[in-house]
Amino acid sequence: MESIDFIMDLAIIMLSTKTLGVLAKRFQMPQVVGALLAGLIIGPAILGIVNETDFISNLSKLGVILLMFSAGIETDLNELKKCGKASFIIAIIGVLVPLIGGFAVASFYNNTGNIFNNNTKIILENVFIGVILTATSVSITVETLQEMGKLKTSSGTAILGAAIIDDVLGIVILTIVTSLANPSVHITTVLFKIVAFFALSVVVVLVFKKIFNKLSYIYGEKRRVAIIALSFCLIMSFVSEHFFGVTDITGAYIAGVVISGTPIMNYVEKKISTVSYMLLSPIFFANIGINTTIGNMNFVLVTFTAILLLVAILTKVVGCKLGARACGYTKSESLRIGVGMISRGEVALIIANLGVSQGILEIKYFAPIIIVVIITTLITPILLKIVYSKDIKDHTPTLEKAS
Repeated sequence: MESIDFIMDLAIIMLSTKTLGVLAKRFQMPQVVGALLAGLIIGPAILGIVNETDFISNLSKLGVILLMFSAGIETDLNELKKCGKASFIIAIIGVLVPLIGGFAVASFYNNTGNIFNNNTKIILENVFIGVILTATSVSITVETLQEMGKLKTSSGTAILGAAIIDDVLGIVILTIVTSLANPSVHITTVLFKIVAFFALSVVVVLVFKKIFNKLSYIYGEKRRVAIIALSFCLIMSFVSEHFFGVTDITGAYIAGVVISGTPIMNYVEKKISTVSYMLLSPIFFANIGINTTIGNMNFVLVTFTAILLLVAILTKVVGCKLGARACGYTKSESLRIGVGMISRGEVALIIANLGVSQGILEIKYFAPIIIVVIITTLITPILLKIVYSKDIKDHTPTLEKAS
């Protein structure tokens, strides 16, 4: 008889995420905070009621894909064009500063206080920990900004654009590091695939916008249009990762950008958000907590975790804030952008898993990294709520300083 335990797992996830989400809202915090805490509580870290399965993992992946698809639909292309150069500068600095900070911390602990080491394997591991800190989980920030109604502000658009570019830069750096550890991976080939994907994305946006405009004219707001749009999102997600090595959520975001600005935009968003809100998003956010298993850590690893966490927060805030200020954003907007980039979420977990599986990252560092990922993911919505509490009108930045 086929196991039906997954049914009870889903019921527990849905009820716990909604209950704690409502509770979080009572304390004037985004509901996503409650969903993340629910995953921690029901997962192996505390109660152990629900464990990750392939089924939950796959639904979780669908959840983040739909979340990024919705973010793409809500993207104002004109605003994104205005913030494009700024987002690139913010992402560059927001990657370099955490990379250096993570490398320095790992080097200190890996070589008893001496940052310089002649052991290639240790150097690669130190760099790899820095790479993990470069990651940004845009999905957490997107959900929070959507809930607060701030996603379409200039700072919200800059965060979204910078996070997407951040992921691409992270892929490039990750590819270089893993290729140095694995001679079978060719850097040139992977870099070519990344460039090819974004060249294809430009063509896809131009061509398929016309196609969806035509579909909206022929069929109007009918369910078949929403189904076609969702299928298009899934195909783009698959193509981006399977053929080009670019994360599936980037493909989903591009698909959403295609739908944005078309007459069916609001209709598709309404249909997609129902599926996402009712089932897939709660599973995704809960799964981050469910994934968390903390082993025994000694004093050295506890201090390493604390320092790595502090560096993870400060380097993203400082790096992205510096980039935003250089692009003409106000101090308040720059702080919002920096805070919006703190969350590491599933992106860092994927990188860490890859490092362990390929033997680049020692297993002893996995638990500290998970703690850093979870805490940065939990505090980002809270900090975003605080920095957006003062209703200061966002403006379109001037880029003379960035030129």
